[in-house]
Amino acid sequence: MFQRNIGDVILEVQGISLSFGAMRVLNNISFDIRQGEIRSIIGPNGAGKSSMLNVINGVYHPQEGTIIFQGERRAEMKVHEAAAQGIARTFQNIALFKGMSTLDNIMTGRNQMMKSNLLQQAIYWGKAQKEELKHRKVVEEIIDFLEIQAIRKTPVGRLPYGMQKRVELGRALAAEPEILLLDEPMAGMNVEEKEDMSRFVLDINDEFGTTIVLIEHDMGVVMDLSDRVVVLDYGVQLADGSPDEVRNNQAVIDAYLGVAH
Repeated sequence: MFQRNIGDVILEVQGISLSFGAMRVLNNISFDIRQGEIRSIIGPNGAGKSSMLNVINGVYHPQEGTIIFQGERRAEMKVHEAAAQGIARTFQNIALFKGMSTLDNIMTGRNQMMKSNLLQQAIYWGKAQKEELKHRKVVEEIIDFLEIQAIRKTPVGRLPYGMQKRVELGRALAAEPEILLLDEPMAGMNVEEKEDMSRFVLDINDEFGTTIVLIEHDMGVVMDLSDRVVVLDYGVQLADGSPDEVRNNQAVIDAYLGVAH
């Protein structure tokens, strides 16, 4: 596997516990994420993987534990703070504006960077016009990077599932994140689409230096792409280590990977 230039810890999860009523979703989870790595979270359905991402980017607020991001300790991360500080994500269920074009959907990823007020944007003049042209240039570069020039003006609701996933990835990239959270980006894809998405994940990490946290059920993909893997099993942390360490961990084999793997 290509050796990445991995830096210091950029985000640390300390003792996170999350409950909804009597249901314990996460139980004392702790791990860190290093600058420039691809960090995977795996486990069976219902393990708490998406809930963990929701804690990291502020959708869920845990009852116990702390998130430390870029040296700043906080009991909970608010969504707007996470976005402003450089955490972007894609979702397990595609969350795009189906009636808007590919280009316009990706443009929404730039919203938090726009400084002009609503009136300036409405009349599209002066500062607002210059600002939109600058942001549109970035979006066009992302469209080229993801090789979706042919669908740039197509409403995303007309696109096949795999292409919609790519557009959602583009929207997250438009925010220029420090950490990109990918929640099952290859779910429902055929082999060729998975290969394309895997290539984009590697290229994003390599060319942009983006730190990536990946949830994925395809163990071949996880083992090929990841620098480190944390394993959850119904809210409990089973293991944390390199792909080889996780693959050979007996508790992980018994609970999740099984003898077939």
